[in-house]
Amino acid sequence: MEMNTLARPVAFGHIGLHVSDMERSISFYRDVIGLDEVERRIRDESYLGTLTGYPGLRLDTCLLVEPSSGLMLELLVLLTSKGEAVEPATANPGTAHICFITDGTDAIYQRALDAGYEAVNEPVTPTAGRWKGGRSVYLLDPDRIRVELVQPGPG
Repeated sequence: MEMNTLARPVAFGHIGLHVSDMERSISFYRDVIGLDEVERRIRDESYLGTLTGYPGLRLDTCLLVEPSSGLMLELLVLLTSKGEAVEPATANPGTAHICFITDGTDAIYQRALDAGYEAVNEPVTPTAGRWKGGRSVYLLDPDRIRVELVQPGPG
């Protein structure tokens, strides 16, 4: 068998989400989900305009980390180009969702509701698959991006 010589990623870098309101999104991912804020800054380096295809780009960015895995979430607001909101329902091609593993699905769900956020569903107990016997819910972030919480079942 011939070895594939294509370059491959060696590590996961980050997830980037374009959001409409930075403060509101930071509050959701920090205060409800539990990520730690690492860095917040305005970025306008000229290479970013070339990289993204938006010459003269200015970005408001916030980098957050999930402390147990090191997963990085980058929130971005384009200050020089306002885009149009898309329907982020996961049934629409081109959309995505984020999933966090937790041992407190029900508590985070309640914290989200108490803070005024919405969910697609109340937490459910999966009856099949790798999360069988655990808990799962889809929350909606401030831009209605689906954020899945999964809690492993017993054993």
